[in-house]
Amino acid sequence: MSDPTPLLERIQNDLATAMKARDPDTLSTLRMLKTALMEEKTRKAKDASLSSDEEIAVLQRYAKKRRETIDEMKKLGRDDLVAREEAEIAITRRYLPEALDDAALRELVRAAVASTGASSPKETGKVIGAVMAQVKGRADGGAVARLVKEALGG
Repeated sequence: MSDPTPLLERIQNDLATAMKARDPDTLSTLRMLKTALMEEKTRKAKDASLSSDEEIAVLQRYAKKRRETIDEMKKLGRDDLVAREEAEIAITRRYLPEALDDAALRELVRAAVASTGASSPKETGKVIGAVMAQVKGRADGGAVARLVKEALGG
């Protein structure tokens, strides 16, 4: 996501492309993303705009909701709806920064454990906070928490 075009503008342009292509699934997802961004923007002062970190946070929340929905659908045996949710996540990922792989994330966790001086599972929150500040949207919080617990023997 090294594109300098503002995220909302990219989504708006892709919305137009999806309309022309008559792609209802992409269109629906992009409309929801745009709505989520606009709702977040209305929570700010009148002329204020969202920073790129805030935009990424909105999209991450959206993707997280989709993952939670997938978990619920699987529990209920509704595998027919899982594919649609996964497609929405895939569309949302187009606008998120490139995700870190497990090896890079493990290295960041090791560095955070060393820099915070954490040595027990009681200090998990401190390490997670340090790692999440570094990854800024490039890793899922659940994955970070899992790796921190592994590193601290939790």
